[in-house]
Amino acid sequence: MKPPIYQTPPGGLPGQDEPLSGKAIFTEAYAVIPHGVLRDIVTSKLPHWRETRLWILARPMTGFAETFSQYIMEVGPGGGSENPEPDENAEAVLFVLDGALSLSLDGANHDLSPGGFAYIPPGKNWTLANNAKETTSFHWIRKKYSHVEGVGVPEAVIGNENDLEAIPMAGSEGRWSTKRFLDPDDIRFDMHVNIVSLEPGACIPFLETHVMEHGLYVLEGKGVYRLNQDWVEVEAGDFMWLRAFCPQACYAGGPGRFRYLLYKDVNRHAELSLP
Repeated sequence: MKPPIYQTPPGGLPGQDEPLSGKAIFTEAYAVIPHGVLRDIVTSKLPHWRETRLWILARPMTGFAETFSQYIMEVGPGGGSENPEPDENAEAVLFVLDGALSLSLDGANHDLSPGGFAYIPPGKNWTLANNAKETTSFHWIRKKYSHVEGVGVPEAVIGNENDLEAIPMAGSEGRWSTKRFLDPDDIRFDMHVNIVSLEPGACIPFLETHVMEHGLYVLEGKGVYRLNQDWVEVEAGDFMWLRAFCPQACYAGGPGRFRYLLYKDVNRHAELSLP
């Protein structure tokens, strides 16, 4: 089995002789943020974080995404935070792309390597540190937890995608599969984060049209996505942001497998008033 690849942002700046054309797209139904625009000039910093910069890929905004934000964090040696999350109602999923990350959660220490992930429930005490000699990069998905009377808050989940079983999708003979960070049958979770994998030529064979909004970050390979009425080619390092009910399907463009990190909101009633 080929080892996983986790694409990180290029940083830097393009040369003055580079063309201005690119494949960045923003529509009412979806957005595509290609890896080529994740450069130094569009990074930001956060309060209470040391030796850290980030790219903000998604955030709640009027008329578009409503449920989540997603960052790519880049933490240098000795960097991190003892006060990472300002919102006590926020839950999080961390997913490490490269380097090493030390997570302290309710007094227990966890070392996360590439492919490592953590689900952090709301209200938890946690810190992050890069104690290695090289920079570490990771995704940070944040969502305000949707509490339900009579339904408890889930426990933390720590793992590595390399230890997860790839679950084949029906009728695909294993060419389309998913690795699930969180138990899909546990109603306490109000979001899921998965890694979806398609072998060359495999496809999602229908236009999914559903209430869940998505953040999709391409970890490896390339594919062609049908988004609303458009066909869009994406590759490792590109990010897609899909509004609720945006029609979507794809096929893997080869020659290698096509893999992406997927966020979606689940398991809660639809709000009956606008946010």
